[in-house]
Amino acid sequence: MRSVVANPPVAVASSAATAATAATAATVATAGPPAQPRPARQPARQPTRQPTRQPLAEQVYAALKQQMHDFMLVPGDRFSEAEMAQHLGVSRTPVREALFRLRNEGLIDVESKSGWFVQPIDFDRLEQLYDLRVVLETACVARLCAASSTPAELEALKRVWLVPAAERLTSGAEVGALDEQFHATLVRATGNAEMARVHWDVTERIRIVRRLDFTRDDRIEATYQEHAKILRAIIQRKAEQALMVLRGHIGQSQVEVRKITLHALHEARDRGLRAG
Repeated sequence: MRSVVANPPVAVASSAATAATAATAATVATAGPPAQPRPARQPARQPTRQPTRQPLAEQVYAALKQQMHDFMLVPGDRFSEAEMAQHLGVSRTPVREALFRLRNEGLIDVESKSGWFVQPIDFDRLEQLYDLRVVLETACVARLCAASSTPAELEALKRVWLVPAAERLTSGAEVGALDEQFHATLVRATGNAEMARVHWDVTERIRIVRRLDFTRDDRIEATYQEHAKILRAIIQRKAEQALMVLRGHIGQSQVEVRKITLHALHEARDRGLRAG
């Protein structure tokens, strides 16, 4: 049976902190009776800070989800708890906890005889999530264009997207991650934490198909151009132009989602294995 796990990123971190203190006393010679030495002042004992450690089940959950986003696990792949635990180098308990969490998110499921498997992509659900994304982002961009000043968050975006062509990134994985941050930053910049929370939830649920969009060089180039247009329009308070480009930008991504096939996912996985 072919292994479905490559280069597992999960490891159990361990660290220990040690400290030693020393003190010396000195006496000062003076005329007359010798001065009594003063007890050395001991430095105040500082509490030892233990590094925060992510629960093992959380690490396994993150690793499995990342493998889905990197197309190392694609719809139809099957595996057992024991198989996954062996490849990740952990016990079955945290693996089981992570798998049931992913099951609750609708990403995987389990059958009594054949074990765990990655769920097929639910395209109707994706369409609904993209519709919600358009509503959230257009509302936020309209607010940013109507604001009296430019939020500081947009300055950081300028340094990433308003750059010469020679300085642009070409890695699909890197640009895909930056694309997520671009859109999330537009929402956060409005100052509405609830909208930002809902938007990030949508982002995580469409990530696997959204990242597939960045396996093509032409989409990477188009993303730089479209983000630059959106950003300039917001800064110049050109709301109509910003919203038009934004809708077209998200709409093109939505069109690409409809073209996704299982074959395309397997091709993406093969490209990732060759690159690794």
